[in-house]
Amino acid sequence: MATIRSGNKSVLMIVDVQVGVMKVCWDAERIIGNINLAVEKARSQGIPIIWVQHSDDELVYQSPEWELVPQLSPLKTDFHIDKHFNSSFEETTLEDLLSQLGVSHIVLAGAATNWCIRATAYGALDRRYDLTLIQDAHSTEDMEFEDGVVVKADSIIRDLNTAMKWLNYPGRVNRSVTAKNFGFLIGEEH
Repeated sequence: MATIRSGNKSVLMIVDVQVGVMKVCWDAERIIGNINLAVEKARSQGIPIIWVQHSDDELVYQSPEWELVPQLSPLKTDFHIDKHFNSSFEETTLEDLLSQLGVSHIVLAGAATNWCIRATAYGALDRRYDLTLIQDAHSTEDMEFEDGVVVKADSIIRDLNTAMKWLNYPGRVNRSVTAKNFGFLIGEEH
């Protein structure tokens, strides 16, 4: 059962923008640039930043592939979450951290759109957080099915952006806004 959010603060959460993930993502350099734009906005407004890093058998903890891409510059004052599942909420300390910070609104960016971003977005909404997905600051790779059908990365990204714009949850606000136009307050986009 979902819980009610008592906080009123925003946070920028950047998920899995790691060397081993981004090397296969569509339009990675532009996406990373837009993530950096979001980081600049957060820092200028005193918004906390949470960096999430995934590890598993293919993305080994503390290996070169596990590291954040070198174009990003986390600060020691930022927060860090390690995860082992698609959702950043599953078996992590994320909910405790968000509660300590008084967060009710998550601004989300990162990779991969169809796995960890989707799972984290729905996890946030299921836990009654307001959610802003930065529509041009998340990416994935093309997905090929066993029958040879290929779904292009830009279509996967567009699908999630559309879902986050049009889903309707009681008592929550969810939206999809560009890196240039988003704000940390709901209704602040332009």
